[in-house]
Amino acid sequence: MNNWIGGAVLLACATMAHAAETAPTPAQLQDLDATVERVRAQFDVPGVAVAVVKDGKVVLERGWGVRELGKPAPVQADTLFAIASNTKAFTATSLNLLAEDGKLKMDDKVIDHLPSFRMSDPFVTGQMTLRDLLSHRSGLSLGAGDLLFWPTTSYSNAEVVQRLGQVPLKGGFRERYAYDNILYAVAQQVIEKVSGMSYQQFLQTRIFDKVGMAGTRYNADHLQAGDNAAVGHAKYDFKDLRTVAPLTWSNNAGAGGIYSSAHDMARWMQVQLAEGTLADGTPLFSAKTQKEMWQMITPQAIAAPSVPELEPARANFAGYGEGWSLSDYRGQKLVWHTGGWPGMVSRLTLVPGHKLGVVVLTNQEAGAAFNAITLSVLDAYLGGEKHDWVDAYAKGVAKGQDKADEAWAKHQAERAKGSTPSLPLVRYAATYRDRWYGDMVVSAEGKGLRLRFARTAQLTGRLEHWQHDTFIVRWDDRSLNADAFVNFSLDPDGKVREVRMQPISDLTDFSFDFQDLLFTPVSP
Repeated sequence: MNNWIGGAVLLACATMAHAAETAPTPAQLQDLDATVERVRAQFDVPGVAVAVVKDGKVVLERGWGVRELGKPAPVQADTLFAIASNTKAFTATSLNLLAEDGKLKMDDKVIDHLPSFRMSDPFVTGQMTLRDLLSHRSGLSLGAGDLLFWPTTSYSNAEVVQRLGQVPLKGGFRERYAYDNILYAVAQQVIEKVSGMSYQQFLQTRIFDKVGMAGTRYNADHLQAGDNAAVGHAKYDFKDLRTVAPLTWSNNAGAGGIYSSAHDMARWMQVQLAEGTLADGTPLFSAKTQKEMWQMITPQAIAAPSVPELEPARANFAGYGEGWSLSDYRGQKLVWHTGGWPGMVSRLTLVPGHKLGVVVLTNQEAGAAFNAITLSVLDAYLGGEKHDWVDAYAKGVAKGQDKADEAWAKHQAERAKGSTPSLPLVRYAATYRDRWYGDMVVSAEGKGLRLRFARTAQLTGRLEHWQHDTFIVRWDDRSLNADAFVNFSLDPDGKVREVRMQPISDLTDFSFDFQDLLFTPVSP
């Protein structure tokens, strides 16, 4: 693309975004301003962007609040946010485009395309299909292997996939749903090998350019000078709202790397609701392919709502297809996904029966915010009794906090106060190795101990004695909200035999999968 054409495209996109922002608000959405502002106040969200698509048209795309706390730059329709796991639908689409090209079949075995691919069980290795990579039924536990790339690590994509072979399976193959990210790193490798392109190039040429997503970026590393990008925010120590540094998943972009805007995601929703048809009438993918991506592969259990006020949102069915969650609301099938990222969370929801789509992008880690806005928009179009979703989700958040507080109080009650470590602190200092993650280093510093994950710069902190041979690691980066118990088990001779970890708070993100680690001392 030459500079003149590129400038014309960007100008056209900016003009369309401005037109959508200044267009009259549809009658159904007259309360949206008030709802979004209530959400921002209730859940401490600096900025929100929303786009709504109905019957093939973008009826609303605009922003509220600011891109960064304490600075005046507003969130607009073209403001870029990390869409995190909303990327998964793009990865699923990429594989299906290659299937339409005749270069693969979705039921091909992974090892037919990546002979070096390995799971920790040989049977699963041999039976895993490309479709399995997308549908969360591998036998891995929730978030298994995420510490290979969350927070940002120095591992390459190839190293992440190679280390997958040591990540333990906790369930039967195709037995039940358990959400993972790491198999999308494998899908990324398949796309690159089969297409002969980098995944960034494939997305740009086969999807972004065709859909008209001119502002969308492959990941944080590809943000450009002058990009209208939001800054993420988190509650440090679960209480103090501050900015966080951008995360990049260059080693697993297929699971969650993309940065996009309400404006661009509206174009993506239009294509989805048109069964793969682009604005010019040509197909991005076929209706048959879309039907397969939206077909339930893995059923999900439906939990009771945490508070009665959330009961109207309870689904009658739930499951996962290829990069999409599937459920129902008010008698309508929903095709949707959420995305969670340090400092940013999002939700995209399609109601195919009503040709309706809504995307909510935020720059704070508050899933209640995107849910309350989404369901308010759905109610506006689907009708039925009006429900106060802001109040409902506020009560749900409070209940979750109460449960976490109760769990922590139980830990404190069970603590053997006054106990001391079995060993002098210096004897805990060593390098320890987990088969799939790699090395963790415990070092003596001053009168205490420090712990450092060798390939994850952010996972560095001090060890605070808890009881007996258990410590708590307090990470230097307080935005992580992932402090963890660190338990040293001793052998009969009083030497450290192994080290296990688990988060101390029930509110810690599941991607801190410390519970799957088993560290043993590295021999000198």
